This record gives sequence, C-alpha cells and structure tokens, in this order.
Amino acid sequence: MRSKNNSKLLDIYDRMYNHLGPSHWWPGDSPLEVMVGAILTQNTAWGNVEQAIKRLKAEGALSPSFLHRVDETVLSEWIRPAGYYRLKARRLKNFFNFFLHEYQGKIQKMQNQPLESLRPELLAVKGIGPETADSILLYALNMSTFVVDTYTHRIFSRHRFIDDDIGYEELQAFFMDHLPSDPQLYNEYHALLVRLGKEYCKKKEPRCDVCPLKDVEL
Repeated sequence: MRSKNNSKLLDIYDRMYNHLGPSHWWPGDSPLEVMVGAILTQNTAWGNVEQAIKRLKAEGALSPSFLHRVDETVLSEWIRPAGYYRLKARRLKNFFNFFLHEYQGKIQKMQNQPLESLRPELLAVKGIGPETADSILLYALNMSTFVVDTYTHRIFSRHRFIDDDIGYEELQAFFMDHLPSDPQLYNEYHALLVRLGKEYCKKKEPRCDVCPLKDVEL
C-alpha cells in the first residue's frame, strides 16, 4: 500500500502542477513577513492579509523588536483589514514575545533548531495552532513539514484517500509518510492543493468535470 500511495500522491502532484503551473507561494519579502502572514491569514482571505501587511510596512513595523514592543491596541488598528484584529494582535504579540525571548529575534537561530523540538515550542505559544506552526516552519524557515488545511481534507476525502473524520496530525502523516522529505515539494504541493480547492474542488458546486484530478482513484 505504501508504494501505491507514493506513486498516487506524486501522480496527483504532477497533474496539478502540469495543469496549474508553479504557485510561487508563500508571497512575502522576508521570512519575518511570512511569519506575520501565517498568523494573520487565520480565518480570512489572503487579500485582506495583504492590506494589513501593507499597513505594517507603511508604519515601519515589520521587525521583531518593533512587534515585540508596540502597543497591542495600536497594532490591532494597523491589522484591522485582516479581521479578528484584536485577537490577532494578541497572537502576534504572543509569537514575537516568544521569538525575542527564545531566539533573540534571529531567523537563523530558529532555523538551526531541530524541527522535532521547534514545532512543539511553536504549538505552546498561545494562538499558534498546527496549521499556523507548520506554515511558519515550512514557508518561513524552509523546514520539511507538510501543511494541511480544509482544502487538503476536502480533496482527499472526496477521492476516498482518507476518512472524513481524520485529524490534523494523521492527515499530515499521510503525506509525510508517502512523499520524499523535501520542503520544496511540500511547499508546492500544499500551494497547488489550495489553488485546486479554490478553483475546482469547491465546497459548493465543485467543478468535477473539468478538474485535473477528475479520474483519480485510490
């Protein structure tokens, strides 16, 4: 079953990539910006996150020390376009308090930490869940962990690769157990799934007849 799933997952990747092309994801001018975006994108559209990040840039706020010391109320107003702005301001403060205290705001120092110990540290930060933590690890730090989300679950449950009630960790393991441990592959694979979910495998009225995965079966 392992070798069958290996080839199936790579075939799905090839179909999406050949149909959709490269994703160039995650958009951001720096690892720090990607970290901020990963927190702000919770429960909101990316276009709203871009507006919030644009405001942070205009305020000169995209530095670990600034985000650590800035007043939370001020920060919440700057990120208002991202929605849930008071909650997300608190989550940003929590993250950058951790980043400054544990890693002195240094990306390289965090990258030098083993994934096996850094991931639990991130999950211990209040407001940082598995998807956000893995997005930071993969997209900002180029570590080999697979990000899964509602699009991943929808696509693979509809094709009967997974059960509807599968949890995050089990779904993540499904990919990491059957794909090469390659952050570039994980990056593009997840991005392609998001694009496929938005364009074809929609929650309502999916476009199955023109989907590049329409005849894929386990």
